[in-house]
Amino acid sequence: MKIVCVESLGISRERFEALKEHYVAMGHEFTYYMDRQEDEETLAERMKDADVAVISNIKLSEAVLKQCTKLKYLSVAFTGLDHIDLKYCSNHDIKVQNAAGYSTTAVSELAVGMMLDLLRNIVTLNEKIRQGGSRGTFLGRELRGKTVGIVGTGAIGTATARLLVAFGAKVIAWSRTERPEVKAMGVEYMPLDDLLRQSDIVSLHVPLCDETRGLIGEHALSLMKPTALLVNTARGPVCDIAAVGKALVESRIAGAAFDVFEKEPPLPVDHLLLSTNRCLVTPHVAFATEESFAARADIVFGHVDQWL
Repeated sequence: MKIVCVESLGISRERFEALKEHYVAMGHEFTYYMDRQEDEETLAERMKDADVAVISNIKLSEAVLKQCTKLKYLSVAFTGLDHIDLKYCSNHDIKVQNAAGYSTTAVSELAVGMMLDLLRNIVTLNEKIRQGGSRGTFLGRELRGKTVGIVGTGAIGTATARLLVAFGAKVIAWSRTERPEVKAMGVEYMPLDDLLRQSDIVSLHVPLCDETRGLIGEHALSLMKPTALLVNTARGPVCDIAAVGKALVESRIAGAAFDVFEKEPPLPVDHLLLSTNRCLVTPHVAFATEESFAARADIVFGHVDQWL
């Protein structure tokens, strides 16, 4: 089998060389690349002779996959699979497996960190003092005692709920599947509209699919408190970005934090979420920690070994 890792995955050349020795000893060929190239021509060139390919969140379209005539297995170093043409893979007997669980802690910690920043204005106050300012009359708000609505209690939503309970927040939830371990934390499940009405903070943790696309739009935003905060570390299109931007500008919600958008950063300078200082933005980094990348490599190549 020819195994190709089309990008660096954030791991060292030394680890790749160890993986190469591992697969050569098993009688396979292993090729890796230390850079990330997202154009279709380069991807097709790298993958065209592969039986097995490893890739993260680079878009894999039908146009690329059609050129990979030997491909049998895709080990995806990412949780979501919406960037891959799964229909083509299914029709051509290409097995696709994600790396669920590698970034659970990383994403949940960033979600809570964003909540803390929105409540305490850490980034804004850092800039203020660097410009010669002082506290003035600024007052922050505490996370303890706030009602936080978790939308989606998969692994990441559950981990986020656990952190919030430790902070002393009241956690409520909506999810397509109710989990006993979440209820055991004292979390109450309820209809989404009720969650939106009651929450001081709404944190999104659902996958992107037909049912969740645009889940947070005009209707959902109209139910939220004017003092409420919205945090999205899930997928950009789960929110109607135009509706969120409008709600922020019109002060119909107090603030938002987004790590994900309708497209991968860089964003255009006139992007709606950049037009207001009520929105904290980060460039899709929730999953990206040293610890999560090390765990991801273990999962991804463990899956390759299992498939082989």
